[in-house]
Amino acid sequence: MSGITVRRVDFGWFVRPAEETGTGAARVEPTLGYLIDHPAGQLLVDTGMGGHPDVDRHYQPRRVPLGGALAASGTTIDDIRYVVNCHLHFDHCGGNPELSGRPIFTQRTELALARTVQWHTLPELVDHAGARYEELDGEAEILPGVRILPTPGHTDGHQSVVVTTADGTVIVAGQSHDNSTAFTYDALAHRTGIGTRPPWIETLLALDPRRIVFAHDNAVWTP
Repeated sequence: MSGITVRRVDFGWFVRPAEETGTGAARVEPTLGYLIDHPAGQLLVDTGMGGHPDVDRHYQPRRVPLGGALAASGTTIDDIRYVVNCHLHFDHCGGNPELSGRPIFTQRTELALARTVQWHTLPELVDHAGARYEELDGEAEILPGVRILPTPGHTDGHQSVVVTTADGTVIVAGQSHDNSTAFTYDALAHRTGIGTRPPWIETLLALDPRRIVFAHDNAVWTP
């Protein structure tokens, strides 16, 4: 669709402890958001890392504040009109309170988890002053050329954003996978019929994406 583009936003990095990597060693991971330039206004997918002493001790984050991250991507907080969080963990919705009043598109399941399950996220990032949620029950077109698709796994309410641009489909897959290599494994499992993969992989690949981008990997998946 003409006039729609997708840009990366760098929110810094954190250290995933060895017990969470499955490799026996700690790993530094980027925290990335994505800015969708749209004729109806700019939409931000994920808003950076929230802060809490326990979180900081565990993950040692190095944050780029929302305003600075957006400035580096050529825009401002005031220019953001819409927000999508792929899910509501602290490292994906940290800047939401600074975007008070904007509609935040989230799966109803994810919002319920964030409000009821202890340690799912930081509560002050969810029900902050001026929070305005647009609760979704599955797939939805939120703007012309911008669709939400549920991609549960990392959390039950995880969602990805499908963007139709002039040069093809871009999927902002958030943390559907920790990295593009993990997505490659699932895509190959689908193609070959060997191994397990989430059922929604078929839906994403059927969209013939030109590229797929992730929240914790600078690498981009291409077909």
